[in-house]
Amino acid sequence: MTSDKPSSWPQVAATVGLLTVITSVLLTAFAWPAVRSAVHDIPIAVAGPAPAVQQITAALDQRLPGAFEITAVDTTAAAEQLIRDREAYGAIDLTSGKPQVITASAASAPVSQTLTALAAGLAQGEAPAVAARDLVPLPADDPRGAGLAAGALPLVIGGIMAAALLTARLRGTAQRVTGALAFAVAGGLSMAAILQFWLGSLGGDYLANAGGIALSVGATALTLLGLESLLGMAGLGLGAATMMLVGNPLSGVSSAPQMLPGWSGELGQLLPPGAGGSLLRSTAFFDGAAATQPIVVLSSWLVLGALLCLASTLRSGRRPAPAAAEPTARETTTVTV
Repeated sequence: MTSDKPSSWPQVAATVGLLTVITSVLLTAFAWPAVRSAVHDIPIAVAGPAPAVQQITAALDQRLPGAFEITAVDTTAAAEQLIRDREAYGAIDLTSGKPQVITASAASAPVSQTLTALAAGLAQGEAPAVAARDLVPLPADDPRGAGLAAGALPLVIGGIMAAALLTARLRGTAQRVTGALAFAVAGGLSMAAILQFWLGSLGGDYLANAGGIALSVGATALTLLGLESLLGMAGLGLGAATMMLVGNPLSGVSSAPQMLPGWSGELGQLLPPGAGGSLLRSTAFFDGAAATQPIVVLSSWLVLGALLCLASTLRSGRRPAPAAAEPTARETTTVTV
């Protein structure tokens, strides 16, 4: 029977304090990376003769200190290869005697915009202006990359919802793990089809994109199932909070991991949301270049989740069976004829 007695004022104060902490954490998790994001340590290439490369490097360091990590190459082809291999976000080409900026908006639209704006400054007041060429552009149907950026959150929520629903509706570790893997495959096929064929936000091979999404969703779902199997609902809540409040804001999908403050971008790439976003960008626009690291990260989380589920099953199997009830006197009495 529910009591109609009003809550105590200390209980009211504690509830208000808890709500304040929760909203403050949410605001910090999502606003801090966005507000503190800046261009720093962005890898780019500079192609041309050594004296010209040194001159432009010095000019960049003076204009934007610490903004770029510069790799010097001799030819335009070498600079373009670094971009296609996702080892550079763009390049400044000095091989023809007149600077040209090469961008890759598919790698990061904000970085591409920064390099395009930089092209105007490289002209140094001379006409015509420095040209900017987009080597790996975003799809024409989504030139701002909005679909890829917006799709990062549903991938995280999909994994969390899968773990929560499978926990609530299914019994048995094998059944839950099988359900998580099956949903990852089905969800990957579905979400890749929406992003690629309907919204036009992805290019590349459809099955490769679907596989990347499936690996990302599966890594999240299986990790949360493993935590729940060992720690109960507290484990599920802890895992979900980590993916939502740490992994998603630090994924760098909407900008670039290097633009996030301090070490947060590197941390984000070690969690499923960041690794999943990087993998999908690689499969969709760069023919799988630089996909090895995110695949390793996501596979590690997938294996970790499976091991946690297995450990929980083994622990449950080693628990002693409940003792059988002592037979009653009537049950032990035999009737002799």
